[in-house]
Amino acid sequence: MPKIQADRLEEIGRALFVAAGTPKDEAELVMRHIVGANLVGHDSHGIIQVPTYIERIKVGHIVPGAPWTIVKESPNHTVIDGHWAFGYVANDKAMRLTIDKAEKGNVAAATVFRQGHIGRLSSYSQMAAKAGMIGLVTADSGRSPKAVAPFGGRAARLGTNPLTIAVPSDLDGPVYLDMATSAAAAGKIAVAVARGESVPDGWVIGKDGKPTNDPRQLRQGGALLPMGGPDGGYKGYGLAFMVEILCGLLTGLGFGVEPTGRHNDGCFMACFKVDAFRPLAEFKKEVGEFVRYLKETPPSEGSSGVLYPGEIEHIKEQDRRKNGIEVEPATWTRLKLLAEEYKLLDQLGMGDVE
Repeated sequence: MPKIQADRLEEIGRALFVAAGTPKDEAELVMRHIVGANLVGHDSHGIIQVPTYIERIKVGHIVPGAPWTIVKESPNHTVIDGHWAFGYVANDKAMRLTIDKAEKGNVAAATVFRQGHIGRLSSYSQMAAKAGMIGLVTADSGRSPKAVAPFGGRAARLGTNPLTIAVPSDLDGPVYLDMATSAAAAGKIAVAVARGESVPDGWVIGKDGKPTNDPRQLRQGGALLPMGGPDGGYKGYGLAFMVEILCGLLTGLGFGVEPTGRHNDGCFMACFKVDAFRPLAEFKKEVGEFVRYLKETPPSEGSSGVLYPGEIEHIKEQDRRKNGIEVEPATWTRLKLLAEEYKLLDQLGMGDVE
């Protein structure tokens, strides 16, 4: 697979989005979030998504430059209508406002509805952590097509319903949890399809309800299993259920699937100002000490040792910033076809990488 430097991928994506009718500032913000996902190894939410987003722009499911409206608010909460904007744009702005409100009122929360896919959730929770706050974000897929079977069932009724929590610390890398409540993110299945790879046991069932390692079966009537798989999936299902309440029902998006198939992420976010509870510097220092205490644990058999949540991504980012990001040939081909369509192939110099 070709390896492309992060800044070049950002350049390519920006140009394609602008050609598709996206304001330049929005294209820059979207690509910062997208390539940020690639850098930390979350390729399912990275450059592979660009052709899908452009297709959604073409059919009107994403509206670049859409207004951003506050429907209801108080000093500590906000209800936001994204008017089908890029989810990255709507949520970035929503998190900045929530951080501002928490700075004044110590705690703040927001819901966001009617928006496109919001990508890697920890992009937003880390914004709060950098501001000296604990950031919590959850998301669901509104009433767009579902991918996950509830525990005990074999037909898709839920989204992958991810959640993230990020905390400030004195460590070099960010400390955060970012996870789907399903066995895997749906985007990871798409990456496996694009790379011609199989998926691990416990991720996917076919339309007959039987386990499969073929990722293509997800889009052939199959479903993802909840986190925990066929035996422990009640835990992932329980988390997914609660995320659906926060992001589908609390936002007013509802549940189930509506006929257009339009992807519409619902989002709930909250910020907790650490200084309201104890001095921030003390807290950050103790988080670091807690991490070091855990990492001193003798490694289990076959393990290289304990890692803190977010450490794998931090290591991956250091490597990819230096050595580039692998892009599977199928994704690169789709990007080149879009560049040809918009007459940008020569300008972007995309013919020199195979």
